[in-house]
Amino acid sequence: MKKGFLRAAALVCCAAFAACGQAPQQMPASEYAVLTVSTSDRTVPTAYSATIRGRQDIDVLPQVSGTIAKMHVVEGQTVKAGQILFTIDQVPYKAALQTAEANVAAAKAGVATAQLVYDSKKELFAKNVVSEFDLRSAENSLLTAKAQLAQAEAQEVNARNSLSYTEVKAPSNGVVGTLPYRVGALVGPSIPQPLTTVSDNSSMYVYFSMNENRLLSLVREYGSMDKVMEAMPEVSLQLSDGSVYESAGRIESISGVVDRSTGSVQLRAVFPNENRMLHSGSTGNVVMPNVRNNVVVIPQTATFELQDKIYVYKVIDGKASSSMIAVDKISDGREYIVLSGLEPGDVIVAEGVGLMREGTPVTPKGQAAPAQAETVNEE
Repeated sequence: MKKGFLRAAALVCCAAFAACGQAPQQMPASEYAVLTVSTSDRTVPTAYSATIRGRQDIDVLPQVSGTIAKMHVVEGQTVKAGQILFTIDQVPYKAALQTAEANVAAAKAGVATAQLVYDSKKELFAKNVVSEFDLRSAENSLLTAKAQLAQAEAQEVNARNSLSYTEVKAPSNGVVGTLPYRVGALVGPSIPQPLTTVSDNSSMYVYFSMNENRLLSLVREYGSMDKVMEAMPEVSLQLSDGSVYESAGRIESISGVVDRSTGSVQLRAVFPNENRMLHSGSTGNVVMPNVRNNVVVIPQTATFELQDKIYVYKVIDGKASSSMIAVDKISDGREYIVLSGLEPGDVIVAEGVGLMREGTPVTPKGQAAPAQAETVNEE
């Protein structure tokens, strides 16, 4: 009994001695990718909602009334100026022209007769056979006949023009739009919809709006509106399906009037359209590059958002310390341009910030963690 007690006591003493010879272990700092903040130049694209229009969209309206006898084009067809688009029933207008031509012939005969009478009266008056009154009456009859001829000729011109208007022609080169009326439809100058619209789409106008403050900053940067126009870079066009149009465009004009309701200014860019991919009435986005020099740029993966504020974790004395930053709203979806809160030379955590906490020990990836001191208690 006594020997068992002594053996147990000896084991307890050995365990206590072993425990006293080892130091308590600390959790090692986790490894994180870090980034040293520096300045650089960036070209950040900015997208503006845009509307696409043809260089000119001309509504085609008939100048005479009648039923459509023939349609010479289809929707989307490319036409040239002067090409016939529609033919309106010509029968009544041909009849009107024939009547006018007959009236001209009758008026010419009347002039010839009046001329003969006048010449005869003139000779008789010279022989004192007729009075001056008869001579003047014959002269007035001749003048009246000539006036009637002029009137008949004017009616003939009008009838001829009306007949020509039955052939509705393209006012310019372009593409035919929708065709709301078909053969047999009664049309006239007062119809509610045009026969069609011809769009000149050899090149396209793309309209978009820019914030007034942004335009003012550009004017201050370059000195004048004319210099802003000269310095404007080429722009690209993102189509409604998300693809980027193959040809670049140029900004051609900036409106001098600010829209009071939106506080924006309208700009117009011109894009070539040889392959007819762009259509009048379509929508898209004008993408304009913005060059920023000597700015602090960090990846968005190095930030986190809290109550609509953006933060980063600075590495200070080996620990993570949260810091609020201000960023430019112009962003490409991958990086932020930092306006304040970071200085060149600051070290921040580059990724994994969503799982970090204030004061988390940070060891940069690829660097050895600081050696842990061992404490040995000697008896």
